[in-house]
Amino acid sequence: MSLATRNGTGPVDAPVAPPKVVRQRRTRPGLLGLAVLLIALGGLGAAFAVTSVRATGSYLAVARPVEVGRQLSADDLVPVQVAGGQGLKPVPAGRLDEVVGKRAAVSLTPGTLLTMAQLTDDPLLAPGQQQLALGLGPAEVPARELHPGDQVLLVSTPDDDDTGPAATATRFEATVIDTATGQSDTEIVLYLALGVRDVPAVVALSAQERIAVVLTEAA
Repeated sequence: MSLATRNGTGPVDAPVAPPKVVRQRRTRPGLLGLAVLLIALGGLGAAFAVTSVRATGSYLAVARPVEVGRQLSADDLVPVQVAGGQGLKPVPAGRLDEVVGKRAAVSLTPGTLLTMAQLTDDPLLAPGQQQLALGLGPAEVPARELHPGDQVLLVSTPDDDDTGPAATATRFEATVIDTATGQSDTEIVLYLALGVRDVPAVVALSAQERIAVVLTEAA
């Protein structure tokens, strides 16, 4: 038991509190490393955001449907602003003159970015083929709409004086190049590509109005 005085009046019995020992906090190496890692990740995220913003550019997008084989016009395309478009390899808007006149190698859907892989310079008229036109009535067209690249079969119909079986009908494979409206609103002009050796027979059958068109494969 120790003695302590209060106000100088004399000794007073009272316990003396032991001195407090302040412990120093230890810095854990693991937490320090985690903090450094978080700071580094934050810096990388900021750098990525800046890079994405800088990658924003003007590219060409499809404005309206374009069928396979049809030549592109300026009205088929529209410039759009896209961030980070380089990874998609779209066509820059400044190259509009380069793509106008090229043919669509695949069907182009409105709202999608245009790429050079979707275009081709190859004509639908292949080597060894010739083009001819057939005038058809509404009931003679095998579909509501025919598109460039559609595969059709031309079948000869019997002559009025022909009493032979229908199995003797002649067939010719052809590819649709284009369609148009004839002199009358009800006539459809069908432009076809077919083998050179088949052209004379098809022309003769067409003059006799003895040919039917069958759609075998849509583009």
